[in-house]
Amino acid sequence: MSGVNEIRSTFIDYFGKHGHEPVASSPLVPRNDPTLMFTNAGMVQFKNVFTGIEKRPYSRAATAQKCVRAGGKHNDLDNVGYTARHHTFFEMLGNFSFGDYFKEQAIDLAWTLITKEFGLPKDKLLVTVYADDEEAATLWRKIAGFPDEKIIRIGTSDNFWQMGDTGPCGPCSEIFIDQGPSLQGGPPGSPDEDGDRFLEFWNLVFMQFEQIEPGNRVALPRPSIDTGMGLERISAILQGVHSNYDTDLFRALIDAVSHAIGRPPEDATRASYRVIADHLRASSFLVADGVLPSNEGRGYVLRRIMRRAMRHAQLLGARDPVMWRLVPTLVREMGVAYPELGRAEALIVETLKLEETRFRKTLERGLAMLDDESAGLTSGQRFSGETAFTLYDTYGFPLDLTQDALKSRGITVDTDAFGAAMERQREKARAAWAGSGEAATDTVWYAVREKTGATEFLGYDTETAEGVVAAIVKDGAEAAEIRAGETGLVVLNQTPFYGESGGQVGDTGLLLGAGIRARVVDTEKKLGDLFVHHVTVEEGALAPGASLELKVDHARRSAIRGHHSATHLLHEALRRVLGDHVAQKGSLVSPDRLRFDFSHPKPISPEELSAVEDMANRLVLQNEPVVTKLMAVDDAVASGARALFGEKYGDEVRVVSMGTDREDGAAPKTFSVELCGGTHVGRTGDIGLVAVLGESAVAAGVRRLEALTGEAARRHLSGESKALREAASLLKIPVAEVTDRLSALIEERRKLERELADARRKLAMGGGAGGGEGPKTVAGISFLGRVLRGVPAKDLKPLVDEAKASIGSGIVAFVAVDESERASIVVGVTADRTAEANAVDLVRAGSAALGGKGGGGRPDMAQAGGPDGAQAEAALAAVEAAIGAGAKPAAA
Repeated sequence: MSGVNEIRSTFIDYFGKHGHEPVASSPLVPRNDPTLMFTNAGMVQFKNVFTGIEKRPYSRAATAQKCVRAGGKHNDLDNVGYTARHHTFFEMLGNFSFGDYFKEQAIDLAWTLITKEFGLPKDKLLVTVYADDEEAATLWRKIAGFPDEKIIRIGTSDNFWQMGDTGPCGPCSEIFIDQGPSLQGGPPGSPDEDGDRFLEFWNLVFMQFEQIEPGNRVALPRPSIDTGMGLERISAILQGVHSNYDTDLFRALIDAVSHAIGRPPEDATRASYRVIADHLRASSFLVADGVLPSNEGRGYVLRRIMRRAMRHAQLLGARDPVMWRLVPTLVREMGVAYPELGRAEALIVETLKLEETRFRKTLERGLAMLDDESAGLTSGQRFSGETAFTLYDTYGFPLDLTQDALKSRGITVDTDAFGAAMERQREKARAAWAGSGEAATDTVWYAVREKTGATEFLGYDTETAEGVVAAIVKDGAEAAEIRAGETGLVVLNQTPFYGESGGQVGDTGLLLGAGIRARVVDTEKKLGDLFVHHVTVEEGALAPGASLELKVDHARRSAIRGHHSATHLLHEALRRVLGDHVAQKGSLVSPDRLRFDFSHPKPISPEELSAVEDMANRLVLQNEPVVTKLMAVDDAVASGARALFGEKYGDEVRVVSMGTDREDGAAPKTFSVELCGGTHVGRTGDIGLVAVLGESAVAAGVRRLEALTGEAARRHLSGESKALREAASLLKIPVAEVTDRLSALIEERRKLERELADARRKLAMGGGAGGGEGPKTVAGISFLGRVLRGVPAKDLKPLVDEAKASIGSGIVAFVAVDESERASIVVGVTADRTAEANAVDLVRAGSAALGGKGGGGRPDMAQAGGPDGAQAEAALAAVEAAIGAGAKPAAA
């Protein structure tokens, strides 16, 4: 038992048999400690358990925790590759007790594991204890049988652990192994303790006290245990090697590097192989945990790690990108223990390939400049900080890469001058921005961005995290606090809240702290990478520096994700059904629904809409993973990824792929591939269901499709189903027969309406109240007047036209009275009589009798109305009187 994977599993299994809950490694981006850039110890994920903020369903745990130390105060980057045990990425094995067992059982468990399970020779082992911890020394004598000379008392902070200036703390006991006199160095506490002979490999922390303030320490009511054993170190010990890079895992990675480059390691180049192997692990695990290369924060550290490895590959003579070709070996070696590596393999490969391809384009020119500018320098001299900044600003060289390239020659860099050049560039950027025409109200955000840096977005991988308030803005200016009952804008150092962009609305949720509760009602982006949270403080007060628990509204975010992923599927489905001319012209992705505008010259038929909906739902039912890759924007577009209308893209983009297109006789291919920075479901099946509500016109050549997904779609379809069942119940037929029955009823209604119209026509033409049996003669002109009840006003003109044809020559006046006793009047004059009578003048006379005003139309046909239907016959009489008075045509 000596392979790294076997050692890891043996550790977890051993503690599992002793009542410990095996807990998966937490991500490398801490969700519960915003003060950390990366998870750097096994206890990080349990921090809130130790402090009592969080409760777990177990009191004992064991982990193999992923850790990175390459930024901030825990930065081992410069030493990696040049020493036997420094790494950027490493694994920390640990067992934890949360108020359960304490020193005696912790020491007994550790001693049994290393001597019986791991088989380490007892005579080669020794321990340290804190100088005042007599209890631990007594237990080591009792359990291990150690004489006093093997229990070394250390009185420094090396053997006393503290979480911070206040909080849980306690003494430590470190376990060492004597690797033999062939190595230099003395035991711990001796003047030459830094040698390699005596190697510390496990640290037991006895969390015994709480530091209230400096000088004031009290005993914890439930003392706890936190241990940490470096997997790489114990593997080297068990495999009988003195360097972590000689263990089986690193040998496999270094062999892969050697194969990819085409030459074996030599003494002069061995450090470069180690750098590449180590940095491959760090880069791959960081990408798998959601970190992508950038010029800010964690992304910048990742870029430094990647480019340092790529620089060493170039030193080894690699002519093409190498790192991405090593990923399958890493997945094979570590993917079983960390399945996230396999899930993210495509993203890791694309990210490494993209970064190395871009880096190589500038590396040759940058190195040439570096060589030219440093040609006259010798060991001990300083390289120009101004030139180092030019390399950074023009060629993308991080400062540490320039330092690393000069390190072998003993040349340092003038970092003060580098910093001064950086500040001058920022001043120029500020001046350029101030005159760019941006709204004056946005001026404050540039100052905030300058002070806080970009916001680290964690929301691709989590909906909960911890963050620190970096800045507060109220009424357009920075402020000291937001009190209960007030609203304001908050910038955090990191956030899981998505800022509105790309059509996707911003997240909402809660910010929680000690005595603080604030509701996030919206999130937006400023200046591209500054996430601004619109908050209402409900309890306490928010101020810069406050540590908060950040909780995105899970149900709302889930609904948004479903609608966003469905938008991608519908976009491609529309192209397949309507044609390649379809292109997105805008979208809205909200928790309630999705709205998608696209180019198309005409309405979409019901059959086409149904085909689009069916196609999208077929992809949902495939339930395949939604895959995200990082690519250069030009490469992404060239590969077929669709860019979204109105979006601005940087040099690197996220490419979201989903669904498989399985056309008959053709090889399967990805259904939808788009550039997108939004949040998406993990699998297409998480969308649940797509229900298209309909489509409409937005502008010339632009249509709008609206749809629902998931629970919203289910509720909508459930409502429609209920309405259909109710209709079937009213019709007293099965649901399946509703369409046919409604069609028959509609046709029957149309028939009845035609028959009713015929009856009305016969009524109008056959006589009735006020009309006599036929036309009369008025002033020598034939006149037909009728009062009609139950005839809609809209039917009057056709009836008047028919009556005019019937009498041949003359004037017709019909008045219709509805149920509310409101009247409408139409007057028609045959063509041969328009010189003697004008329909407009006649209808106005009738309208006046009905209590109306005016009327309009043509000399041969005019219409008016009035509120007093009781005067219908008086209206006909008024028309007759106007005819008898010899009405003349109205003036044009």
